[in-house]
Amino acid sequence: MQDLQQANLQPEQMLAQLPEFMGKIERLAEQLGLDLSACQADHIALRVNSTALATALHQAWLAYGQAWSTNVINGRPIVVIGFDQPLQAGQWQIEALELPYPGDKQYPVEGWEHVEFVVPCQASTTAAFKAVLETRFPGLDWDKLKQAGIEVKASCPAGEKERLANPTFAFKKDGVCIKLHPCSLKAVIESEG
Repeated sequence: MQDLQQANLQPEQMLAQLPEFMGKIERLAEQLGLDLSACQADHIALRVNSTALATALHQAWLAYGQAWSTNVINGRPIVVIGFDQPLQAGQWQIEALELPYPGDKQYPVEGWEHVEFVVPCQASTTAAFKAVLETRFPGLDWDKLKQAGIEVKASCPAGEKERLANPTFAFKKDGVCIKLHPCSLKAVIESEG
């Protein structure tokens, strides 16, 4: 636990950092032209660069909830912990934590990295989901994002057993990321049956 303390990654320390992080998420959403007030903040994710830290975090966060799944996605374990009490983060209540074990990428800052929001729809491809986002968020100007220094990535990540398509758009700037997808993480995990 001392390593987590020194890295400023103890759950208590991270919870204290949550308001500042959510402020960055809200500012990025505003810059993107996304009104996410009616969307479910599905889960929050953190990133670390060592397996030892990920293992320690996994155990530490179990004091706050139950493991919903440990799935291998893109070659690395990703743990999802459902909170016993949802985290209050600004106007949202977040029900789960996503903790990926590190892969090849090194993150310049370890800690909170993104929040994923659910935009409910039946889209099963990134093209169909992009069309939904364009209708739902008319202020989202795809052409100006690159000029604003916002990196956009479309993907359709899938675990080994998932049966539910969940196309995702990630919008990243200055180490903060907002991801949008049509299905909640809980629904995707339940589809694994």
